[in-house]
Amino acid sequence: MGSAWDDYLAQVRDRGQYTTAREAERATRAVMTALGAHLVGAERTELADQLPAPCQPLLLDPLPATTPLSPPDFVEAVALLIEGATSQTALWDTGAVLSTLADLIDQDLLRRILIQLPPGYAPLFGRTELV
Repeated sequence: MGSAWDDYLAQVRDRGQYTTAREAERATRAVMTALGAHLVGAERTELADQLPAPCQPLLLDPLPATTPLSPPDFVEAVALLIEGATSQTALWDTGAVLSTLADLIDQDLLRRILIQLPPGYAPLFGRTELV
């Protein structure tokens, strides 16, 4: 049995249909880093606590973003963090990582995260609306 991190990456790999664990990890690191910059307060810390340990610095270390990003701008920010990414591949990566995250964390926390982010993020987390 693998570690919680390996299990998380395996779920992202499956959901994102990546051919290697390295691709899943690259997507996870980029998306978590971008997300960490856009969450503040207790939600950021609670999310880090509910995910595998390697996610914690990705979520907690980025400096807070100066302005909230719309979902399309968030995807573009992810694209900038992944060498060779396009808007389409970054959208795919974001959906694979965030929908996996959404399935693993407390649903009340997910609701609070979606309330904190600008409107329109729910589909990135694999949800049609606030939970």
